[in-house]
Amino acid sequence: MMATWTILKREVYALFVSPIAYVMLTVWLLLSGITFWMLCDYYAGQPSGGGAQDSPLTWFFGQTTLFYIPVLVFVPVITMRLLAEERSRGTLELLMTAPVTEASVVIGKYLAALTFWIAMWIPTLLYVWLTSRYGDVDLGTVATSYLGILGIGIYYLAIGVLMSAMAPNQIVSAILTFLVLCGLFVLGIAGQFVFGDEYREVLTYLSIWGHMDAFSRGVIDTRYVVFDLSTAALALSLAVGVLKARREEG
Repeated sequence: MMATWTILKREVYALFVSPIAYVMLTVWLLLSGITFWMLCDYYAGQPSGGGAQDSPLTWFFGQTTLFYIPVLVFVPVITMRLLAEERSRGTLELLMTAPVTEASVVIGKYLAALTFWIAMWIPTLLYVWLTSRYGDVDLGTVATSYLGILGIGIYYLAIGVLMSAMAPNQIVSAILTFLVLCGLFVLGIAGQFVFGDEYREVLTYLSIWGHMDAFSRGVIDTRYVVFDLSTAALALSLAVGVLKARREEG
């Protein structure tokens, strides 16, 4: 546990002192701000009568592609350096010789990425406050929306860590993560139209669109929670296996 905590602190420090991290946060805030402004402008032009369940916040949290495209881009950027950078610089082998387990390394770096993911979304609470100033806000729906976002982070970042463990460098890691996440996203959507009923329910779990559609409307679907946690556990277990294989080869 101490080794995991040490690696977590080291990685969080490395993430937040890096200029790239602040560039990412700035770009993220600009994109999310423009998205929220566009949705507010669109919603203001619609006939009145919508309640808290139908507001710019509901649309902001996963009802348009403007939510998913940045997520599919930013997750690979967050995770690409975690293990792939260590490997390309030759420091991963040095880390493996330290008295730490592969699980400690993977979990510590994963939790650091998850911390950064949460930090990205904290400023969006401003949009909740702004909406509450000029309309109705269902705090329960807001809470479930953020729970859904946390679930996506748990799910997607774990896949990014796995790709980072497998890739020889950061660029390859980012590309692999982007391709895998896009593939899962597209497959989840296409499954509703292409595959038969027997596969449709399974494939919808792959798509974060269906995931966020429920959570952004105040519905906590435990099936998605279980899927996020189990997928993350599987991906992290595979990442640990990759590191163990590398240690044995070394």
